[in-house]
Amino acid sequence: MFSFRKLDVYNESRLLVKDVYDLIQTFPKEEKYALCDQLRRSSISVPANIAEGMGRRSKREQIHFLEIAFGSLMETFCHIEIAKDLGYITEEQLNEKEKQIEIISKRISKLTSSIEKSIIK
Repeated sequence: MFSFRKLDVYNESRLLVKDVYDLIQTFPKEEKYALCDQLRRSSISVPANIAEGMGRRSKREQIHFLEIAFGSLMETFCHIEIAKDLGYITEEQLNEKEKQIEIISKRISKLTSSIEKSIIK
């Protein structure tokens, strides 16, 4: 039970949530219910869907939730790019988040591939 907690991708995505919360502390107050809310929701969706997927017995359902997590990760990156475009974060901050998101995306893809291979066997 709770085996997803042992996955690096789950723990790294939880760290991304914390980092997003830290990042949005500097955003203008008028973004509290707009971009900040979207960033919070999309980033939280990543580890939540990894956890939910790994809690499913069906391999196909596990893959489905990993695909949702991947989509939420891409949405998070989009919001971070928009924050950069609006001048809320620096280029350096964007680059840091991009590296972090790239690592998580590769790990989600690797986990998905591993599960897919277990279905074929």
